[in-house]
Amino acid sequence: MRRLILLAAITFAACNNSNKNTEEEKNVTVDAPVFSADTAYAAVEKQVAFGPRIPGSPAQEACAAWLIGYFKTLADTVYVQRTKVIAPKKKELPCINIIASFNPAAKNRVLLFSHWDTRPFADKDAFDKKKQLDGADDGASGVGVLMEVARQFHAKKPAIGVDILLTDVEDYGESDVADSYCLGTQYWAKNPHINGYTAQYGILLDMVGGRNASFYMEGHSKQYAYPQMKMFWDVANTIGYSDLFRYEESLGGPAFITDDHAYVNTLAKIPSFDIIATQPKGDFMPHHHTSNDNMSVIDKKTLQGVGQTILHVIYGEPFNY
Repeated sequence: MRRLILLAAITFAACNNSNKNTEEEKNVTVDAPVFSADTAYAAVEKQVAFGPRIPGSPAQEACAAWLIGYFKTLADTVYVQRTKVIAPKKKELPCINIIASFNPAAKNRVLLFSHWDTRPFADKDAFDKKKQLDGADDGASGVGVLMEVARQFHAKKPAIGVDILLTDVEDYGESDVADSYCLGTQYWAKNPHINGYTAQYGILLDMVGGRNASFYMEGHSKQYAYPQMKMFWDVANTIGYSDLFRYEESLGGPAFITDDHAYVNTLAKIPSFDIIATQPKGDFMPHHHTSNDNMSVIDKKTLQGVGQTILHVIYGEPFNY
């Protein structure tokens, strides 16, 4: 993941002074399924058990087969994109994108997406920067949430169309090489699983399972999908997750993160926002790109807050923004 750039605060016309009070006064009744944090946690644990899901490794193929089989039991249609992408130093890597579609005939659609690969080395470790890491939060947590969401979609069909996109080769990049991250997403944005595919908006999940997580409004998300993101934050705050989804900006101003949503916004032209944990000053979480990114950092409360909010949005008023 991605370069993170901190800029001074940007003024947006619709901002936020009255958000908390107004949202606390709302009485929202939504017939949404109950998200199972236990099931999502088990899905994260299973991914980690394959070993680091590094492109070109046996773990990549084994985990891909498991994910494809899982979604085929739940979704109306599953698409698999197998291709080759070029990483820094002209390294060719196998890329496996997986797309699970629910209500494929529906015109009104929401795209939910997350990367499922693991960074090949823990370059932020203090001592051994070539060490491999589990990628429990950075990769597996977003996929685990979407797997449980898919299970709920299968049990209770949503009224709208939803597509779950798992992208590969997100985390093989180098910060000083332009467009070297998010290679699977760049491929999908230029070659969607359905010709002419579009959605009303997209929601990216990245590092959504960590203990003590806070989700601030990321800069590119504000630029391209502020109304949709604010709607999501409003729902989260209304149903009790104000500790996770924060209206105030991080102390350095909004962080602009080069993540998968950047390419969905600019290449696929689908307004998308990023749910990604950062620290109050805008830095990534301490376990980011270190060998500490393992199951010990995963918190079921964080998984619950993200997953339950998604279900409330999808089964409530997903286009009320």
